[in-house]
Amino acid sequence: MACLVALAGCSSSGKFAGLGWGEDSPPPANETTGGIGGVAPEGNLTVKDALLGGDPSDDLSLGKRHYREQNYGLAEQHFRRAVEKLPRDGEAWLGLAASYDRLRRYELADRAYRETLSIYGPRPEVINNIGYSFLLRGDLRKARQKFAEAQAKDPENPTIANNIALVDAAVRRRKGLN
Repeated sequence: MACLVALAGCSSSGKFAGLGWGEDSPPPANETTGGIGGVAPEGNLTVKDALLGGDPSDDLSLGKRHYREQNYGLAEQHFRRAVEKLPRDGEAWLGLAASYDRLRRYELADRAYRETLSIYGPRPEVINNIGYSFLLRGDLRKARQKFAEAQAKDPENPTIANNIALVDAAVRRRKGLN
């Protein structure tokens, strides 16, 4: 059973906070929101499923481990190997996209997000990650659009709501309203 990982929820502290990925993003507003979550095809969210693979030494599991440990270069290598072995593994593509985002290789991240969308379709977790990618790039308008799109698909998702609040706060700061 495949599960989808929303990697845009890892804070710089290594906690999965649901708001930021680290150095370049403001500190999370809510450390209790579980931003990493697996979505099985049936839509059941489980943190355990998302963080633990079946085989601790397979490339997908190693990619997740290195990502959690903020070793994004190693995470990218393992996620890339995973997609080379299983080109229809959406979870590996999503991990690869998030790793590329962290490495500021946005063109490669965009390609990996396109592959993820071709496998999973426009699931809210994928759209949220794409929004976070735009936030990391400083494109607040596109980030807000993607977060709104994700929220329309999953209005009760606290990670998406927190990301919208984060981008809105960034817009206010840019305008000097805070």
